[in-house]
Amino acid sequence: MRVELLTIGDELLLGDTINANAAWLGQRLAENGLEVGRSVVVGDDLELIIEAVAEALNRADVVITTGGLGPTSDDLTRDALAKAAGVRLNRDPAIEARLRDHAQALGRPLQPMALRMAEVPEGARLLGNSAGSAPGLRMELNGGIVYALPGVPHEMRVITADEVVPDLRSRLTGPVPMRRILRTAGVWESVLATRLAPVEALEGVRLAYLPDPAEVKIRITATGPDAGVLLAEAEELTRDLLGTAVYGAGEDTLDRVVHRLLAERSATVAVAESLTGGLLGAELTAMPGSSATFAGGVVAYSTSLKASLLGVPSELLHRTGAVHPDVALALAAGARERLGATYGVGVTGVAGPEPQDGQPVGTVHIAVAGPGGMSVVESPLLPVRGTGETVRRLIRRMTVIYALDLLRRRILGLQATHEWPEVPGDREERP
Repeated sequence: MRVELLTIGDELLLGDTINANAAWLGQRLAENGLEVGRSVVVGDDLELIIEAVAEALNRADVVITTGGLGPTSDDLTRDALAKAAGVRLNRDPAIEARLRDHAQALGRPLQPMALRMAEVPEGARLLGNSAGSAPGLRMELNGGIVYALPGVPHEMRVITADEVVPDLRSRLTGPVPMRRILRTAGVWESVLATRLAPVEALEGVRLAYLPDPAEVKIRITATGPDAGVLLAEAEELTRDLLGTAVYGAGEDTLDRVVHRLLAERSATVAVAESLTGGLLGAELTAMPGSSATFAGGVVAYSTSLKASLLGVPSELLHRTGAVHPDVALALAAGARERLGATYGVGVTGVAGPEPQDGQPVGTVHIAVAGPGGMSVVESPLLPVRGTGETVRRLIRRMTVIYALDLLRRRILGLQATHEWPEVPGDREERP
């Protein structure tokens, strides 16, 4: 089944809103055996929307649109579908009643313009929207099917899950591709691809590498009548080849994995941050219930506060400057001791835009202090080129990932860095 996405809105073209709807739809459809062949963005222009829908239906069996179902004058998707089909828009009494009841419950008068959301092209089927006011629409057009969904993300997601995916899955014939996401940290995608050549060679298996700063997700897709068995075989081989570089699967994130490991050991962590300015603590408090394993953190940006708040020796700071592996170790030990945690993490480095203490931009030192006085330190020179705020944000984000992964490794008793049997191309590309 060929599927195309059409996201509608001037705000998407102008960059005022990030097109997260298309990304989410692509992921959810792929999880259900449906691959998106093309994704197009058009502005709030009636003729452009009609043209885009017609072009998509010339290529695809299914077109999913988002946006343009609201009450304002620039919400034109209903009008475009009606004009493309050569039918009228009719007022649906059930939707009108719902809109009036909702306004009354809020103690507000119903604005006449809101009734635009009750207009439905003849022949369209309503898709229930339990999360909002505007229903979705399902319409057969030019030999294909158009699903028109609201642009509000949580409403679009509810209708997709409740209405669109079940309808599309019922139309699939033959084996459905099966997929699995494995997550890695601290390894370049070219290194991963080199090591995973045996998996790439499996018949009926396809790998995709999805890089983020300091992380790479590996999507394994298996097809054919024995897709489930093949997927399990490919995942097992991938894990064998990558070892502890794989930190999780599916929706796992490093912070969740770290919290889970800490909880299993009734342990806690505290952080001392310079370079990252609180980003590491923010990551470790993103998960609900994180207070059970995150003790707290100190953002000691100035050199004097590193000494006064965290006990970093003044002599060390004077001798080495703030950007040094021993300073990271002292920060980690200070966070652990002064905040009463099982583990302490210390982070220092140079995010730019200028070098510091003779250290180039991208120099990072991360340390973890743990029980029994055992500590580890990692000092990656982050391979980031350029200047300005974008580079600075990237370095800080990569540092957070490296710190969480180092903590994961310390908790598990693993080596601080990935140590594998060497394969061609590995040595010169290891980050």
